[in-house]
Amino acid sequence: MNTDLAFIDPLLGLIYSPIEIVTNTLLAFILGIFISFIYKKSHKGLSYSQSFMLTLVFLTIIISLVMMIIGNNVARAFALVGALSIIRFRTVVKDTKDTAYIFMCLCAGMACGTSSYFLGIFGTIFFATVALSLDYFNYGTFYKSEFILIFRSSNKSSDEYTSIINKFTKSANLIHLEQSGDGQSIKLNYDAVLINDTDPEEIIRELAKIESLSEISLVASKHDIDY
Repeated sequence: MNTDLAFIDPLLGLIYSPIEIVTNTLLAFILGIFISFIYKKSHKGLSYSQSFMLTLVFLTIIISLVMMIIGNNVARAFALVGALSIIRFRTVVKDTKDTAYIFMCLCAGMACGTSSYFLGIFGTIFFATVALSLDYFNYGTFYKSEFILIFRSSNKSSDEYTSIINKFTKSANLIHLEQSGDGQSIKLNYDAVLINDTDPEEIIRELAKIESLSEISLVASKHDIDY
């Protein structure tokens, strides 16, 4: 390390040179942007948040700075833990997959902060490859054409809409039943798997022809959706 360009700690001596500090911080920023981009590309469901995207970038940079501040000083590491214990994080992580991205940012930031460039770059690229591959092959899903069918019926007989549902679906399971306050209608939610090559609009049009049905909707649940 060049002593003329090194950052000198008054107590511990040489830690990082200005060039290393800039390089580590910039690489952390680039990896944070890359990880957040992969998160955006592979995200599914209803819990997407722009603030979480920004948090991933900020977290990677902050962790790299923290690692450079700590250096090899054990006392400083314990002091930092004590200082951070004052902060209370109350944000609820809606999607469990988000936790994996947070840990990846922590790892990338730690790698950059300790000048482990190959480990940080390779680890991030490998993580991104796995994330995109699992997303492409839709790993973990049960069906390829799953929907939530919702409608309200004012007729106690289910023969009319049951025959139509059976006509267009491979399987349809009643998952929620709710009666109106006046007791005149019932709201039904079905977990339906459509027959291959079936246009979802067809089942909507057929159900709409039944006068006793209203509020008909079909929500795609090919991926995780909370209901």
